[in-house]
Amino acid sequence: MTSPASPSDQVAPRAALSAARYAASRHAMWLGAAAIVTDQVGRVLLVHPTYREDDRWLLPGGVVEPGEHPHVACRREITEELGLPDLPLAGVLAVHSLSPHHPDIKPGMPCPGEIRYVFDGGTLTPAQAKAIRLPREELSEFAFLESRDAVQRLRPVDGQIMLAAYRARLGNTATAHLADGRHIRDVPPLDRHDVHVRYRPLWDSPLNRAPVPERLPVQQAWAWCFVSDGRIVLVADPGPRGAPPTLPGGTVEKTDRTPEDALYREAAEEAQLTLTDPVRLGWVLDQAGEVYGGVGANAWLRLAARVTFIGPAAVDPDTGHPFPRLLAPPAQAAALLGWGPPGARQARLAAETAQERWSLPTPRPTAIEEVPVEGMRLS
Repeated sequence: MTSPASPSDQVAPRAALSAARYAASRHAMWLGAAAIVTDQVGRVLLVHPTYREDDRWLLPGGVVEPGEHPHVACRREITEELGLPDLPLAGVLAVHSLSPHHPDIKPGMPCPGEIRYVFDGGTLTPAQAKAIRLPREELSEFAFLESRDAVQRLRPVDGQIMLAAYRARLGNTATAHLADGRHIRDVPPLDRHDVHVRYRPLWDSPLNRAPVPERLPVQQAWAWCFVSDGRIVLVADPGPRGAPPTLPGGTVEKTDRTPEDALYREAAEEAQLTLTDPVRLGWVLDQAGEVYGGVGANAWLRLAARVTFIGPAAVDPDTGHPFPRLLAPPAQAAALLGWGPPGARQARLAAETAQERWSLPTPRPTAIEEVPVEGMRLS
């Protein structure tokens, strides 16, 4: 990639150079383009090349040809690699510069460095995913993987790029600017806390709107907890493989008189939230109760509640560590939770309930923020 000349470049001593010598004196780097493409529950699409000796996987994309713009190259590569000719690119999620001496560069490779653009390739429908056709001489297989599994199949620097780009999409933050896999600007909350979307099959089940049948015990109570501007609070549970986000709530214990009491207790312990006026939105059927030792059929309750106070961050008594607390519009929270279309419908129901019951606005997509350590005053 050759940088264009500016008017200031035309003055001495460069003016004395021939055009060819001047062009040769400019920096040149490889230019690449790739895309973050996901399925409906937020798993990232990777492809397995046949030509890599290290057996590592890649994001769909490739090398920008001479005279080609990065977004054109990305569309071309997706068409060639996946057989999806009309996949739209919503924007640039990340721009990454790789230095020629980075340890991920294969020894002996004469790499002058690389600039890579990572575009938002959107979410594939099941029909689009079934329509993927690979060029077998170049790619042997593809897979949709949770981000924490995808990063294990990529080169370390490619994994860092993938995570930063995907989190920029989830968090609705500005384009991530990276150098050798690291942010060169402020690190967004999803990156700072290593937040990963985790697909849990039961959790994206359809919501039953009728009252819970008397024969079904309520084993869990989780809530869309709204602050005054219409965003909700998520908590992220740190672990050795990242921090998957969840709604505040948890298991209904024998000491809890009602599922709502369990919600009050868990929200206070995990996220230091004081809640009021919980509303039951519906419930999800857990047919086997395997999480509770095979207790049989039970209900997982979903509620909406209003947050009246957020206290200073504190250690959760069950886990022994504090939970990062995130503020997100309901629709973005559903994407982070990995609940797929049923989760998106549940988020809309929760937002409509908050608007009707508490006159709260439904926020537009915005950057996900972290609740300050000292807590928040709420109007």
